Amino acid sequence: MRTFIAVDFNMELKKEILKLQSNLKELASAGRWKYIDNFHLTLKFLGEIEKSKVQGIKDGLEEVCGNIQKFCLNIDGLSFFPGNNCIRVLWLKLAGDLESLHKLQSEIDIKLEKLGFEREKRRYVPHVTIAQDVRFNTDFEEIKGLVKNYRFAPIEVRSVNLFKSEQIGNKRVYTPITEHKLV
Repeated sequence: MRTFIAVDFNMELKKEILKLQSNLKELASAGRWKYIDNFHLTLKFLGEIEKSKVQGIKDGLEEVCGNIQKFCLNIDGLSFFPGNNCIRVLWLKLAGDLESLHKLQSEIDIKLEKLGFEREKRRYVPHVTIAQDVRFNTDFEEIKGLVKNYRFAPIEVRSVNLFKSEQIGNKRVYTPITEHKLV
Protein backbone atom coordinates (compact mmCIF):
# COMPACT_ATOMS: atom_id res chain seq x y z
CA MET A 1 0.00 0.00 0.00
CA ARG A 2 1.48 3.37 -1.10
CA THR A 3 1.19 5.95 1.71
CA PHE A 4 2.09 9.44 2.90
CA ILE A 5 1.39 11.69 5.88
CA ALA A 6 -0.21 15.08 5.20
CA VAL A 7 -2.43 17.93 6.29
CA ASP A 8 -5.73 17.76 4.43
CA PHE A 9 -7.62 20.92 3.45
CA ASN A 10 -11.28 21.81 3.74
CA MET A 11 -13.34 21.96 0.55
CA GLU A 12 -13.59 25.78 0.65
CA LEU A 13 -9.82 26.11 0.37
CA LYS A 14 -9.62 23.36 -2.26
CA LYS A 15 -12.16 25.25 -4.39
CA GLU A 16 -10.13 28.46 -4.06
CA ILE A 17 -6.98 26.63 -5.18
CA LEU A 18 -8.92 25.08 -8.07
CA LYS A 19 -9.96 28.58 -9.29
CA LEU A 20 -6.32 29.64 -9.45
CA GLN A 21 -5.31 26.36 -11.05
CA SER A 22 -8.00 26.76 -13.74
CA ASN A 23 -6.65 30.20 -14.67
CA LEU A 24 -3.09 28.89 -14.77
CA LYS A 25 -4.14 26.03 -17.07
CA GLU A 26 -5.28 28.58 -19.64
CA LEU A 27 -1.72 29.98 -19.75
CA ALA A 28 -0.08 26.58 -20.24
CA SER A 29 0.55 24.49 -23.33
CA ALA A 30 1.16 21.34 -21.26
CA GLY A 31 0.82 20.01 -17.74
CA ARG A 32 -0.57 17.34 -15.48
CA TRP A 33 -2.95 19.14 -13.14
CA LYS A 34 -3.87 17.83 -9.68
CA TYR A 35 -7.49 16.93 -8.95
CA ILE A 36 -9.32 19.10 -6.41
CA ASP A 37 -9.58 16.22 -3.92
CA ASN A 38 -5.80 15.75 -4.01
CA PHE A 39 -4.73 19.20 -2.78
CA HIS A 40 -2.88 18.75 0.53
CA LEU A 41 0.33 19.57 2.42
CA THR A 42 2.67 16.58 2.56
CA LEU A 43 4.63 16.11 5.78
CA LYS A 44 6.29 12.77 4.97
CA PHE A 45 6.15 10.37 2.04
CA LEU A 46 6.33 6.77 3.23
CA GLY A 47 6.04 4.89 -0.06
CA GLU A 48 4.96 1.26 -0.15
CA ILE A 49 4.24 -0.18 3.30
CA GLU A 50 2.77 -3.39 4.64
CA LYS A 51 -0.67 -3.10 6.26
CA SER A 52 0.92 -4.46 9.42
CA LYS A 53 2.87 -1.15 9.77
CA VAL A 54 -0.28 1.01 9.97
CA GLN A 55 -0.86 0.52 13.71
CA GLY A 56 2.69 1.58 14.59
CA ILE A 57 2.40 4.63 12.35
CA LYS A 58 -0.96 5.46 13.89
CA ASP A 59 0.44 5.18 17.42
CA GLY A 60 3.45 7.33 16.49
CA LEU A 61 1.28 10.02 14.93
CA GLU A 62 -1.01 10.05 17.98
CA GLU A 63 1.97 10.65 20.23
CA VAL A 64 3.46 13.42 18.06
CA CYS A 65 0.15 15.20 17.44
CA GLY A 66 -0.76 15.00 21.13
CA ASN A 67 2.21 17.25 21.89
CA ILE A 68 1.75 19.95 19.22
CA GLN A 69 -0.65 22.88 19.34
CA LYS A 70 -2.97 23.74 16.44
CA PHE A 71 -1.58 26.49 14.20
CA CYS A 72 -2.36 28.48 11.05
CA LEU A 73 -0.71 28.81 7.68
CA ASN A 74 -1.62 30.76 4.58
CA ILE A 75 -0.89 30.57 0.88
CA ASP A 76 1.69 33.17 -0.05
CA GLY A 77 2.75 32.84 -3.66
CA LEU A 78 3.65 30.48 -6.46
CA SER A 79 6.91 28.66 -7.14
CA PHE A 80 8.28 25.58 -8.90
CA PHE A 81 10.87 22.83 -8.93
CA PRO A 82 12.60 22.86 -12.33
CA GLY A 83 12.68 19.97 -14.76
CA ASN A 84 14.06 19.30 -18.21
CA ASN A 85 12.57 22.04 -20.41
CA CYS A 86 9.52 22.30 -18.16
CA ILE A 87 8.35 22.99 -14.65
CA ARG A 88 8.63 19.58 -12.96
CA VAL A 89 6.40 20.62 -10.03
CA LEU A 90 4.27 23.80 -9.81
CA TRP A 91 3.42 24.63 -6.22
CA LEU A 92 1.94 27.16 -3.82
CA LYS A 93 4.22 28.71 -1.18
CA LEU A 94 3.15 28.82 2.44
CA ALA A 95 3.58 31.44 5.16
CA GLY A 96 2.28 31.81 8.69
CA ASP A 97 3.40 29.70 11.63
CA LEU A 98 6.13 27.87 9.71
CA GLU A 99 8.02 27.22 12.95
CA SER A 100 5.18 25.00 14.21
CA LEU A 101 4.92 23.33 10.81
CA HIS A 102 8.64 22.51 10.76
CA LYS A 103 8.42 21.20 14.33
CA LEU A 104 5.48 18.94 13.39
CA GLN A 105 7.25 17.62 10.30
CA SER A 106 10.51 17.05 12.18
CA GLU A 107 8.82 15.25 15.09
CA ILE A 108 7.01 12.96 12.64
CA ASP A 109 10.29 12.24 10.85
CA ILE A 110 12.04 11.40 14.15
CA LYS A 111 9.18 9.23 15.43
CA LEU A 112 8.87 7.24 12.21
CA GLU A 113 12.61 6.66 11.99
CA LYS A 114 12.15 4.52 15.11
CA LEU A 115 9.67 2.45 13.08
CA GLY A 116 12.18 1.84 10.31
CA PHE A 117 11.36 4.72 7.95
CA GLU A 118 14.40 6.61 6.72
CA ARG A 119 14.61 10.26 7.76
CA GLU A 120 14.38 12.81 4.99
CA LYS A 121 17.84 13.92 3.87
CA ARG A 122 16.66 17.01 2.00
CA ARG A 123 15.54 20.19 3.73
CA TYR A 124 11.76 20.23 4.15
CA VAL A 125 10.17 22.73 1.74
CA PRO A 126 6.48 23.06 2.64
CA HIS A 127 4.39 23.40 -0.50
CA VAL A 128 1.05 22.55 -2.09
CA THR A 129 1.51 20.85 -5.46
CA ILE A 130 -1.01 21.97 -8.07
CA ALA A 131 0.57 20.58 -11.26
CA GLN A 132 3.49 18.69 -12.76
CA ASP A 133 5.35 18.79 -16.08
CA VAL A 134 4.02 22.26 -16.90
CA ARG A 135 4.98 24.42 -19.86
CA PHE A 136 3.66 27.98 -19.76
CA ASN A 137 3.13 30.19 -22.81
CA THR A 138 4.30 33.28 -20.95
CA ASP A 139 7.05 34.35 -18.55
CA PHE A 140 6.83 32.80 -15.08
CA GLU A 141 7.32 36.20 -13.39
CA GLU A 142 4.02 37.36 -14.96
CA ILE A 143 2.31 34.16 -13.86
CA LYS A 144 3.54 34.56 -10.27
CA GLY A 145 1.80 37.94 -10.17
CA LEU A 146 -1.58 36.31 -10.75
CA VAL A 147 -1.54 34.71 -7.31
CA LYS A 148 -1.66 38.16 -5.69
CA ASN A 149 -5.18 38.56 -7.11
CA TYR A 150 -6.47 35.64 -5.08
CA ARG A 151 -7.59 35.56 -1.45
CA PHE A 152 -7.24 32.15 0.14
CA ALA A 153 -8.83 31.07 3.40
CA PRO A 154 -6.30 30.44 6.17
CA ILE A 155 -5.10 26.87 6.53
CA GLU A 156 -6.01 25.85 10.07
CA VAL A 157 -3.75 22.93 10.88
CA ARG A 158 -5.85 20.97 13.36
CA SER A 159 -4.98 17.41 12.38
CA VAL A 160 -2.68 15.15 10.39
CA ASN A 161 -3.74 12.22 8.21
CA LEU A 162 -2.13 9.03 7.04
CA PHE A 163 -3.23 8.70 3.41
CA LYS A 164 -3.33 5.78 1.01
CA SER A 165 -2.47 6.66 -2.59
CA GLU A 166 -3.78 4.43 -5.37
CA GLN A 167 -4.31 4.56 -9.10
CA ILE A 168 -7.98 3.98 -9.94
CA GLY A 169 -8.54 4.05 -13.68
CA ASN A 170 -6.58 7.04 -14.95
CA LYS A 171 -6.92 8.94 -11.69
CA ARG A 172 -4.66 9.07 -8.62
CA VAL A 173 -6.91 8.84 -5.53
CA TYR A 174 -5.82 9.80 -2.00
CA THR A 175 -7.86 8.23 0.80
CA PRO A 176 -7.39 9.07 4.49
CA ILE A 177 -6.67 5.96 6.56
CA THR A 178 -6.29 7.64 9.96
CA GLU A 179 -6.70 11.15 11.37
CA HIS A 180 -4.75 12.53 14.34
CA LYS A 181 -5.82 15.72 16.10
CA LEU A 182 -3.38 18.34 17.31
CA VAL A 183 -3.98 19.75 20.82
